[in-house]
Amino acid sequence: MDNTLDNLVSLCKRRGFVIPSSEIYGGLNGIYDFGSYGVELKNNIKKLWWQRFVQEREDIVGMESAILMSRQVWQASGHEKEFIDQLVECKKCHMRFRSDEIANSKVKVQNSKEGCPQGGEHEFTEPKKFNPMFKTYVGPVEDEKNMTYLRPETAQGIFVDFSQILTTSRQKIPFGIAQIGKSFRNEINTKDFLFRIREFEIAEIEYFVPSPEASGQAPSISSEQVEEDEKYFKKWVEEWQKFILDLGIKKENLKLYQHPKETLAHYSKKTIDIMYNFPFGWKELAGIANRADFDLKTHQSKSGKDLSYFDQETGKKFTPYVIEPTIGIERLMLAVLIDAFEESKPRTTTTEVTHEKEIILHLNPAIAPVKIAVFPLIKKDKLPELAKLIYKELQKNWLVEYDETGSIGRRYRRQDEIGTPYCVTVDHDSLKQKDVTVRDRDTMEQERIKIDQLPDYFREKLIR
Repeated sequence: MDNTLDNLVSLCKRRGFVIPSSEIYGGLNGIYDFGSYGVELKNNIKKLWWQRFVQEREDIVGMESAILMSRQVWQASGHEKEFIDQLVECKKCHMRFRSDEIANSKVKVQNSKEGCPQGGEHEFTEPKKFNPMFKTYVGPVEDEKNMTYLRPETAQGIFVDFSQILTTSRQKIPFGIAQIGKSFRNEINTKDFLFRIREFEIAEIEYFVPSPEASGQAPSISSEQVEEDEKYFKKWVEEWQKFILDLGIKKENLKLYQHPKETLAHYSKKTIDIMYNFPFGWKELAGIANRADFDLKTHQSKSGKDLSYFDQETGKKFTPYVIEPTIGIERLMLAVLIDAFEESKPRTTTTEVTHEKEIILHLNPAIAPVKIAVFPLIKKDKLPELAKLIYKELQKNWLVEYDETGSIGRRYRRQDEIGTPYCVTVDHDSLKQKDVTVRDRDTMEQERIKIDQLPDYFREKLIR
């Protein structure tokens, strides 16, 4: 973890973006709470995602599935047997690691990336299988019959409800079902702040497309119809990258990685990860998988329920293929914060001078937790009264903060640290001329705007 991440973690705690969960009791490793600014940032990201992929599209509908599902779902999907990490343990210090994160990982691992607290190198056991799903029980009796899991992903809720959503939404293939929801994984080793945590939110779409069956062709036969799923796969790779870039993440910090066949998940025909250049290296930010017809056919076989699709136009019945674009909200939030974070040298403009380093979050205004801050220049001469009237009016449309504590420069610095794009200052001229000073976070430039024009001014500035 380099200084950038250290400083960002410090800022997130100091300003209430991210708080270690249960901290007064020593915390719980890999679990975080989100304070007033953090929850706003998360919600704004989720709102934009939902608007982009559900509200503004005719071919995608939303749903929310339960966190608790029948154990049979996880048995049918393969999670109970296939959702496995390889765990190794140091014989000296008893620390545990995922074997794929240890250098030279083989049947018996010899070296790790970290020295042993007991001195020298770790001495590892042979890798053992570990299922990271959290077990729980439904009902008062804690036995095998009532055992299930907290879901490790949201996708299976979409697959088991496929037929009902299809019927009630009256959609036709191709179409998608979108969901944002909590998932849980008992990670062996949480690390790098929000990158690998045990409780997190996933935003994903299961996009159902024609399969080779739809044209009466066998999957092995080369035809245009066989390539149909590949066409949609490429489209979703592009759509997913565009959304990430539109949040303000720099293009040079993204690249694509296609998984070779030997590393594909048991359900995947093809998977591409969108990688982000984190301070700790290039790591997966999001993924797009072609799950083919694995999930629907498996659940149909295990449940005995028909999960196929009947095309009224062609008279054919088939099991759709599924393209799955997915992204973790907390991981995306971390990337957004890293890209927005700047620890600047003293800045000078024609209207403002800073004499010390400051931290600025250059957040896209569409996702910034607070859109506007309103200040009276001083706490007298009726300036607070006018400032509060402006604050109340702007509150009708945006999340706005009012602040009258400290010097005006200090108040600007506080808002820069939480990423507020605009500050409004009420001064003595405001009482006479009915205008205020609006200050831009990124340029530090200021302009006078009439009070009655502020709502229209910010509508234009804050439009995404």
